[in-house]
Amino acid sequence: MQEALKEAFKARNKDEVPIGAVIVYQNKIIARAHNQVRMLKDPTAHAEILAITQAADYLKYERLNGCNIYVTIEPCIMCAGALILARVDKLIYGASDNRQGAFGSLLDITKYKDTHHKVKVESGLFKEDCAFLVQKFFKEKRVTI
Repeated sequence: MQEALKEAFKARNKDEVPIGAVIVYQNKIIARAHNQVRMLKDPTAHAEILAITQAADYLKYERLNGCNIYVTIEPCIMCAGALILARVDKLIYGASDNRQGAFGSLLDITKYKDTHHKVKVESGLFKEDCAFLVQKFFKEKRVTI
């Protein structure tokens, strides 16, 4: 999660929502990314999506079997769908997202029994650090508006 936090700081330094992700396969980081929505002018350029693309390229396969993803903030519905379609084994996220989180906050995609793949989920790793970074970012945004 510390590596995901480093990615989140990169996003913050680029005036992006500070969310970072890393994907681990066989105890090695094979992908790392941070939000780049504003820079790429692409609403799908979330850290998770970019990391999934990198990991699939690294593995030369569209399925991320055996991979775990560490994300600073609970993934949204779009990213949850991508994690399922990529067949990521496990998601470990830091802080919950009550507005967009799809793994227990806004909704819980793991409760849908008909999804073709079940992602294991662990939450709360470095929760305070992950939450503080995003909260501080938006607090600063509100002051400058």
